[in-house]
Amino acid sequence: MPPPSEPWSSPLPLRDFPHIVLGHGGGGRLSADLFEHLVRPALANPALDERTDAAVLPPLAGRVVVSTDSFVVRPLFFPGGSIAELAVHGTVNDLAMMGAVPRHLTLALVLEEGLPMATLADIVRRVGAAARSADVSVVAGDTKVIERGTVAGCVLTTTGIGTVADGVSLSPAAVEVGDAVLVSGTLAEHGVAVLSRREGLEFESEIESDTAPLHELVQRLLTAVPVRFLRDPTRGGVAATLNELVRGGRFGVEVEEAAIPVSPAVASACDLLGLDPLTVANEGKLIAVVPADQAEAAVRVLREHSFGRHAVRIGRVVADHAGHVVGRTAFGTSRLIPMPAGELLPRIC
Repeated sequence: MPPPSEPWSSPLPLRDFPHIVLGHGGGGRLSADLFEHLVRPALANPALDERTDAAVLPPLAGRVVVSTDSFVVRPLFFPGGSIAELAVHGTVNDLAMMGAVPRHLTLALVLEEGLPMATLADIVRRVGAAARSADVSVVAGDTKVIERGTVAGCVLTTTGIGTVADGVSLSPAAVEVGDAVLVSGTLAEHGVAVLSRREGLEFESEIESDTAPLHELVQRLLTAVPVRFLRDPTRGGVAATLNELVRGGRFGVEVEEAAIPVSPAVASACDLLGLDPLTVANEGKLIAVVPADQAEAAVRVLREHSFGRHAVRIGRVVADHAGHVVGRTAFGTSRLIPMPAGELLPRIC
């Protein structure tokens, strides 16, 4: 595990506890000290400063969108990020895929007894930094501590609240035969980065997670072109996302495998490990379905943003093989791309 991103000096009330103990989740003085001297300073905002059991939020303009998720990753820190960035970015992106602008988050910390206090401080500080970067505030939360050996360090659970403008409606029901399928950048970086750190693997060049907040990229796209469907291909990767898209059986999807963007380093790692990049998790990429005549314009808009600079069109929605995803290989043959079976890379998000 890497050292904290910044030196951390324990405030006086926490100095007798270099590691998390069960009492830090018991609701008494130790819980209050943890919140007051570690959590609140890292996440500071007016709602938390009220020190109440629930946050009173200002009125929100637009339709309200809510999403919740839990994040379990081993190791807690990996090239390009940590469980903290995953928790913020993952929830922000779930809102963004509905066309929403994220506004607020809640955060629940489930901590393992014995977790180093400095590690927790780094995680919470990273949560705060990621939230500020995404222009969202962490307005409420909770802390629980469970017995040693129950979880791998900690679990973060976040709920996100956002708003979506009238007229924006993104869903598989809006997709039509003939539409284009786009991806915002190179695939499989997150899953390979986590696996490399967990297993102590070294490649010719270090592979970093792509974790990133995508709401600004989405808003630019929605402003520029009609969009039918958005999804971030996290667990199960692009293969899982496209199979979920065709599940209703109204249409199929054909993917041009030669067009799928994978960096040389990730491609080499996947070959070595026997992984299909289409099934490996991403944390900073999106799949978009747009009308075919808007595909070039959509790709241009995506490429204008740093998180979409490698965007490409990878396929199309077809009437054939309804309910299935088919890959067209560079040799002119076809293969079925099924829903991934099981968890290929445990604890990656």
